Amino acid sequence: MNRKQNRKQTKWYLLCKRLIIKLICADTYETKSNSMKTKCLIIDDEPLARDLMRIHIEKLDNFEIVAECGDAMKALQELRDKKIDLIFMDIQMPQITGVEFLRILKNPPKVIITTAYREYALDGFELDVVDYLLKPITFERFLKSVNKYYQVAQDEAQNNTQVSEVSQTDEPFIYVKENKRVIKVHLNEILYVEGLSEYVQIYTGKKKIITKTTLTNLEEKLPDDGFMRIHKSFIVSLSRIEAFTANTIEVPGKELPIGRSYKNSVLNVLQLNGNVTQ
Repeated sequence: MNRKQNRKQTKWYLLCKRLIIKLICADTYETKSNSMKTKCLIIDDEPLARDLMRIHIEKLDNFEIVAECGDAMKALQELRDKKIDLIFMDIQMPQITGVEFLRILKNPPKVIITTAYREYALDGFELDVVDYLLKPITFERFLKSVNKYYQVAQDEAQNNTQVSEVSQTDEPFIYVKENKRVIKVHLNEILYVEGLSEYVQIYTGKKKIITKTTLTNLEEKLPDDGFMRIHKSFIVSLSRIEAFTANTIEVPGKELPIGRSYKNSVLNVLQLNGNVTQ
């Protein structure tokens, strides 16, 4: 094969690969138009790791890098100043780790963890991240995470039409959709909520309601002073807690586990609210 033929084949291969990438990354998220790009923030203390992630992201037409940070404290300022849709974040960083950073954020953007350490996978799962990428990160694996992000965003957009905001009346409530019925659920009747992948089960003293949404989406609709996330799979009503230990919380008729990554914050809130003496 001569050089001219080789160059033609190489050029054809690159064109095909570019077309495949565009097809894979086609924006199926209907609420995004071509003029609305996903705003990304890269957080990693390793310059080479940031460079690789930047190269991957810049191949996608619908993604835009808003900022790059070498530590979580600088990233916190970027989040305050700019609109961020998606964070690509390392775990092991100076000052505070990525896991600690996520725990202090209120309603954080979507997060894809990038790390060389497998042992943090459980923390990422409990913190409800989109995906967990192990370094070195190939472009093909990166694309899978992007598609997961689009799917999560699309699902949440649909779920937002199924769970209403909390009512501001004397007896606050939410509406949730169960099958084809829209049900009013008074907040003071809720004991706890259990997440099951793309569904949640709301337990009251009288019944169990199953609705198609995520636990994180429902958590955003509930008032912070009345409900608390205690586990990747559970939200509990603070007013219905009867007892607790270092590892469990008791509500009427049920003992719920406290997740490892939630333990410190949960116990601090419970001891403060209950004015517990040592």
